[in-house]
Amino acid sequence: MTVRATAGLIPYRLTQAVGGSGVSAVDVIVVEITDSDGAQGLGFSYVIGGNGGVAFKAAQEQVARFVDGQTLPPPAALWRKINASFNRTGAGPNLIALGAIDVAAWDLHARKLGVPLGVAMGGELRAVPVYGSGGFNTVQPPEAAAAAAAEQAARGLTAVKPRVKGTPSDAAVLAAVRKAIPAHVQIMADANEKCDLTQALWLMALAREHGLLFVEEPLPARALEGYRRLATSAGATIATGEHLQTRADFLPFVSERIASVIQPDLAMVGGLTPTLEIATLAEAFDAIVSPHFLPGLFAHVAAAAPALRWLEEFPLLEPVFEGWPAVAANGTMTASPAPGHGLTLNRHYRDQLVR
Repeated sequence: MTVRATAGLIPYRLTQAVGGSGVSAVDVIVVEITDSDGAQGLGFSYVIGGNGGVAFKAAQEQVARFVDGQTLPPPAALWRKINASFNRTGAGPNLIALGAIDVAAWDLHARKLGVPLGVAMGGELRAVPVYGSGGFNTVQPPEAAAAAAAEQAARGLTAVKPRVKGTPSDAAVLAAVRKAIPAHVQIMADANEKCDLTQALWLMALAREHGLLFVEEPLPARALEGYRRLATSAGATIATGEHLQTRADFLPFVSERIASVIQPDLAMVGGLTPTLEIATLAEAFDAIVSPHFLPGLFAHVAAAAPALRWLEEFPLLEPVFEGWPAVAANGTMTASPAPGHGLTLNRHYRDQLVR
């Protein structure tokens, strides 16, 4: 049966900057697909930092060319069909746009089956540990980082991820956080690509000293040779992935065992279909997967991907949508049992849709 589909843009602005990158704006691309029986699928993607106009235009063009007025193949087949059209223009905004279509297609597919998205993807809903990533930034003093970590541990989270930058102040931050939380709560650290190789080597040694579970993005994502050097330094475990796009980008990090924690971003990789494929690749090399934020959505991928072992709680887009699952008292999250992904667009933000 044929479907109707539209793409819209929400210019989402935060009241204050958050996280290690100082995010204060996100352009949210929304795709809605309705079939002739009235079943609907809701999808979204985003450009962190704003400036999402090019990706939004790409989404409009992809919807018009491949979705609206057509009979859709299964979600993974639709993803491959659209992705193949990028052979002359590349990934970039094209994949970001495709992410919104892919999420909508999976949501519609699962709703038609009457099952949660994770089940439609071939899995079984399960509880996944959540780590605390919100509330930290690189300019806060050690006591503020410690307070944020203590609050997250008090809610039952079993890991926290303060921000670091490869400078001597990191030692005080990590020491304060360790002192503020129970011994069973693990510590990670996120450098948000802020280090050069010399700083990264120092940071990895510091991470080993403090027993960190992993260090995220100690170098820019494209500094592959630098990452190869870090991987041989006998320091801490490396995590990376939120700025990578294609499976080819992820391949050396996984196959060369450079990173043991792989962190795909929904928008950058182009949706749920490639996220699941990246998780399968990681599983083959015994790496674990911990996607970039959106725990309530990625809990569905966890149902079908055993390698997905951590979810990141970094509140950002949650106000735009309703229906997010809650973190349980034991610090885990289970995907919504409702058909599809269980999310709806908040009415306030629906009124802000630009089409």
